[in-house]
Amino acid sequence: MNEEEEAVQKTRLSFEDLCRALNMDEEASNRAWRSYENISKNYTLEGSELHWLACALYVACRTSVPTVGKGTAEGNYVSLTRILRSSEQSLIEFFSKMKNWQDMANLPKEFRQSTEKLERNFTVTAVIFKKYVPIFKDIFKPPSEEPPRAHRSRKQRRHPCTVAELFQFCWVLFVHAKGNFPMISDDLVNSYHLLLCALDLVYSNSLVCSSRKDLLNPTFKGLSEDFNSKDYKPGAGPLCFIEQLCELHHGVVLDAKGVKEHFWKPFIKKLFERKILKGKEETLTGFLDPVNFGDSLTSLNRAYEEHVLSSGALDERIFLGNGAREDIGTPGPYLCEGTENQNQPASILHKSLTAAALKVSTPLTGRAYLQETTFGTPVSTAMEGIARLHSLLAGLKHRPSLRL
Repeated sequence: MNEEEEAVQKTRLSFEDLCRALNMDEEASNRAWRSYENISKNYTLEGSELHWLACALYVACRTSVPTVGKGTAEGNYVSLTRILRSSEQSLIEFFSKMKNWQDMANLPKEFRQSTEKLERNFTVTAVIFKKYVPIFKDIFKPPSEEPPRAHRSRKQRRHPCTVAELFQFCWVLFVHAKGNFPMISDDLVNSYHLLLCALDLVYSNSLVCSSRKDLLNPTFKGLSEDFNSKDYKPGAGPLCFIEQLCELHHGVVLDAKGVKEHFWKPFIKKLFERKILKGKEETLTGFLDPVNFGDSLTSLNRAYEEHVLSSGALDERIFLGNGAREDIGTPGPYLCEGTENQNQPASILHKSLTAAALKVSTPLTGRAYLQETTFGTPVSTAMEGIARLHSLLAGLKHRPSLRL
């Protein structure tokens, strides 16, 4: 066996180990290996072979195959997050290699568009998460201030939720809602308002849930003046603080209310109807009660996992992990007290929200006739200038006229 054959054998063994770790079916594995073999013969694949194999596996997982009923279905439902972790590859590296892989494999336009959408979703979520941390700490007590909880047996499991559990619950609720609305999932402004809706719901439930005032930050400006008094009681009827949250955290009130009414509330009602969230369906409350919270969090995580596997989306709970920086290049976990790297996302979000506020209000049917509001960069400005120059010179010859 020569050196080239030994290298191929070694790569094949690494590939089989990766497939076993991911529990890949034989058909998808064979399809991925054939694709890798063909491309490696025609192109030089720089970097880790395992990373390129991960690209081949992801394509094999998301490729539609014919079914018995003459329809089509996507292949093995394997989480992208699991593929990346098993191949020891960061998400940013994956997107970079995936662009090259799509060109080399000559993948169809629809697949390329889905990958681009996935990358846009990730970019939006990364910005939103960096805003989520300080907003959560403004409303609720920092998780780092909580005393360590004693170990409990299964019989003692129905305990009041901690701030750390609430932080996780609110984020999973947001990313699950965001993933169910693909038309706005890659839109920064709408996604930010969806986050404010999630915080509004959790904050409202903290007020109405008995003995859960301990979750809230007593210095939060949105609290009523008599909050710290013994006789404090929240107002009657459904509570809504979306306007306050927009004023405190630079949201656009009209847009946020629209997102809440047309996207958020119907989605939350469905979660109650399907018993994913347990509590009072008519008022959308009660899921923070000790008897309901544990089951609600478990069911919510399970429902989100099913969505991730069926859609091929990124598991955005990855932002909550201690290894988030290594996995996708984001800041550390929420327990960190620092606010490093917060300024840039805040600036991006502020620009986007300002643009949304200044957009001309038109009927939905007329939006197609308005130019999209964008912020120019040096590159985009130069490209726009070139395009305008081409339009001015359209129809003219590339040489001087005889008269000149």
